[in-house]
Amino acid sequence: MNITEISIKRPSLIIVLFSVITLLGVIGYKNLSYELMPDFNQPVVVIKTVYPGAEPTEVETSVSRKIEDALSNLEGVDYLVTKSLPNASIIIANLKYGTDLDKSMQDAQRYIDNIRKDLPADIQSPVMSKVSPNDLPIMSISATSQLAPSDFFQKMKDDYLPQIQQIKGVAEITLLGGEEREIQVKINPHRLKLYKISMYQVVEAIKRSGLDLPVGKVQNSTENNALRIIGKFSSIADIQGVQIAMPSIGSPVYVKDVAEVVDGMKETSSISRYNGKNGIGLLIKKQGDANAVEVSKLVKAKFLAIQHAHEQAGLKFTIADDSTDNTIAAVDSVVFDLLLAVILVSFVMLLFLRSFRNSFIVIVAIPTSLVSAFAVMWLLDYTLNLMTLLAMSLIIGILVDDAVVVLENIQKHLDLGKDKRNAAMDGRMEIGFAALSITLVDVVVFLPILFLQVFVADMLKQFSVVVVTSTLTSLLVGFTLTPWLASRIGQKEDLQATTWLNRFLLGFEHQLERFTEGYCRLLAWVLGHKLAFSGFILVLFGMTLGIMKMGIIGKELISTGDQGKFRFALEFDKTTSIQQNNLISQKIETYIIKQPEVATVFSNIGGPSTGIGSLGMGSPNRTEFTIQLKPKKLIKQLATESFMKKLRNDLKNQYPGINYSMATLGLIPRSAPIEITLSGSQVDQVMKTGADLKSLVERIPGADNVRLSVEAGSPEFIVIPDQERMQRLGLSTSFVGINLRTAFSGNADASMTEKGTEFPIRIWLDDFNRNNFSDVQHFTVTNPAGFSSEVSSFARVEQDNSPSMLERKDRQAAITLTADALGRPSGTVADEVVSYLKEHPLPSGIELTWGSDIKRQNDSFGALGSVLLISFLLIYLIMVALYDSFIYPFVVLFSIPVAAIGAFLALNLSISHLSLFALLGLIMLMGLVVKNAILIVDFTNQLKAEGHHFKEALLLAGKGRMRPILMTTLSMIVGMLPIALATGTAAEWKNGLAWVIIGGLSSSLLLTVFLVPLVYYLVDSLKERFQNKKIG
Repeated sequence: MNITEISIKRPSLIIVLFSVITLLGVIGYKNLSYELMPDFNQPVVVIKTVYPGAEPTEVETSVSRKIEDALSNLEGVDYLVTKSLPNASIIIANLKYGTDLDKSMQDAQRYIDNIRKDLPADIQSPVMSKVSPNDLPIMSISATSQLAPSDFFQKMKDDYLPQIQQIKGVAEITLLGGEEREIQVKINPHRLKLYKISMYQVVEAIKRSGLDLPVGKVQNSTENNALRIIGKFSSIADIQGVQIAMPSIGSPVYVKDVAEVVDGMKETSSISRYNGKNGIGLLIKKQGDANAVEVSKLVKAKFLAIQHAHEQAGLKFTIADDSTDNTIAAVDSVVFDLLLAVILVSFVMLLFLRSFRNSFIVIVAIPTSLVSAFAVMWLLDYTLNLMTLLAMSLIIGILVDDAVVVLENIQKHLDLGKDKRNAAMDGRMEIGFAALSITLVDVVVFLPILFLQVFVADMLKQFSVVVVTSTLTSLLVGFTLTPWLASRIGQKEDLQATTWLNRFLLGFEHQLERFTEGYCRLLAWVLGHKLAFSGFILVLFGMTLGIMKMGIIGKELISTGDQGKFRFALEFDKTTSIQQNNLISQKIETYIIKQPEVATVFSNIGGPSTGIGSLGMGSPNRTEFTIQLKPKKLIKQLATESFMKKLRNDLKNQYPGINYSMATLGLIPRSAPIEITLSGSQVDQVMKTGADLKSLVERIPGADNVRLSVEAGSPEFIVIPDQERMQRLGLSTSFVGINLRTAFSGNADASMTEKGTEFPIRIWLDDFNRNNFSDVQHFTVTNPAGFSSEVSSFARVEQDNSPSMLERKDRQAAITLTADALGRPSGTVADEVVSYLKEHPLPSGIELTWGSDIKRQNDSFGALGSVLLISFLLIYLIMVALYDSFIYPFVVLFSIPVAAIGAFLALNLSISHLSLFALLGLIMLMGLVVKNAILIVDFTNQLKAEGHHFKEALLLAGKGRMRPILMTTLSMIVGMLPIALATGTAAEWKNGLAWVIIGGLSSSLLLTVFLVPLVYYLVDSLKERFQNKKIG
């Protein structure tokens, strides 16, 4: 007893089975959370080590090289990139795909701990992190209040932020702007000279005095008490009263004698504004495993609660940017596409099946198949994201295939006058093999994706699992529910022209019969004019190759899309102070806000960049604006890139001398899409090659903001001591260095506690110029004996220009070129660089490595290309196993190449690019187009087995299978149309994928139904001729 017989004779088993599947699906759906994309972490580990006051050369020698050496034994490393900056070392370990990231981080931490003793004593502990889209802020907030600026900042730090940080899923909050209170000890250099005291003594005295120390225990046989000495500063008077020295008995020198202690403000390091209004900026990041939409909801609710509790302070939190808005919009858009696809497919079913009863039987396959996907997604801990929902939208047409093929055949048996049960059994048994083949082919093309080890693997795996699960369930539906329902409610077709709907359906049926007859006549002509048709197919292939060679279709990994949002960055001369930066940035900001197309501007002056790949460090000479344009319908569908270019040109004319860079902000955060690292043993050769490559890339259309990582740095003064003179004056390099650092940067190691809150104490020279060369020369250092000397008396001061950064790749000197792609796909721009380098090779000894989008694109495209070939082979092997023949499966495969003609033509006409999603469409297309060929070949084989000649069998098979071929193909095309024509959030991703499938299915429908019978005819003709020769 087979599964169909069981479902007809004992339907309770099938009802229970599908009830369980539905129950699991509903529970799964209720527990699934929303997310934009599956988490697709890059296997990259970043080690950041802060080394205060050190220049790039010293950072490289003392920190970077030692950590590089320690990581040389780390397993799974593809290549190491080291960046030595002023005050910091950053090492980026690019791991091979498939490497266990957490284990690699643990190993790296252990290796670094082993060499910690060899690193400079005054570095901060190395911090390790992953590079992930989760490292980017999901929300940008601007906070304002009527409180005094310093009180507001303190309240934010001590009261509001801890409440937000307690929210489940919040990882980190970065503060931008605000005025932080600081106790300042302003030392008078003349008084130091008078009292013969060094700055080092002042610093040490304050540090030693402001301490709480546990000193032991007081205990006896009955009691045990801890003993502590309390010395923490609680007021300015406490600091003023600290004794520094006692030059003579009874004449102590206090801090108040040599310095003024004031309640001041910390030096501004960043400024934040929203739509021109000053405030404190908050950048909120989520934890890696947290759901962004849930975190955003909780954060917004908490902000409202805090606002309500502090109404009297005029506290207001304004959401400047919330990335989850796009997530929800993208998901809602796909859900809408899905529902529209179901409605359109239902209409196609009604047209072909000519009754609501039969349409209902087929449409049942859609919900019953999709619920199984929800159940599997829940069990595998997936989310409702763009990939899983897109998979559901795309397979609506596939899910009805098995039910359509089975029901259409059952209907034929009903129309022959058989009773319902026999018709259901015979109809399913006759077509079962073809239905199984169709489903297996649809499924097998996605199997290789499950084993991919590339950047996009996590995204594509979830897509594939949903497709495979739903398609296999639809086969089960086709073999059980469809025949069971047909055996209960199916009936012989007897459509009468009594209503307008019936008349319409009969009219469609009449046209369908005419179309089928016309196809049969044309097929007979093709079989008689084999050379002419073959020539026609070859011309079409030639045209397709021509389109590809002409470069009309661009290449990119994932389209950024046009969300109406972009990042606009300003970079001033490296000597520019944050105050000067703010002055000009404010004017530019005002100009941007006044543009009628602009909705909001979030300004970040001097703070860390929010882009992926940023090193998390701000710079006083940089400003970043995040600009959101008004909705497209209010700005006459203006493209964001067009507005960006116009804005930059306008500002270049008004404010020359500033380096402007910009990048559109899409659904997926990205670094500069074009990244090329050159490395070699000769530093000068590497730098020269980098400069030459930069001038080349700048000339390529579409390349924008071309930068080299290693640039000339800020001018610096170098103090070179004469060791003999310095030692004669009772000084050492360390002592002079500490005094110079305190004078020019200040020392903030001590703190004052007031009402439980700690405030930093900054000790530095007052009334002292830090402007030029002579200020350094005339700076006075007092030795421990009280004798003062100017720097010029024991050292020479020289001006130098050190690089802003030193870079290495795999322990060789390196330089990285980055560029944005504006107006052209990044892959197309990269192809031009590659073709130029083929004609003009790099000097020997220079190695070129692609990074960022292009590396991921090359890896992903290469892997998906392999998937295409493996899928092709698997389809063939499945056909061989099913048909027990090596020849006829080969005939079926001829349907795949002709699908490429329509796919690339559709990409060209829809002005879409060959992207990751378009390639996914091509893979999906392989399974879809083969089914038309399977239906023809399978039926031809049946007719031949009944005694028909192969030519007659082909004509009868073509006529008999045209209806299910048309029905399944049109349902798929119609189901794809909402996705292909979609606009708004994430439309750019979906459009290309849908157009590839629509184009491929269309050309397959028009060509496969002729080409496959033609190839079959040729194969059988050869077989017949060969057999005749044998007999002869």
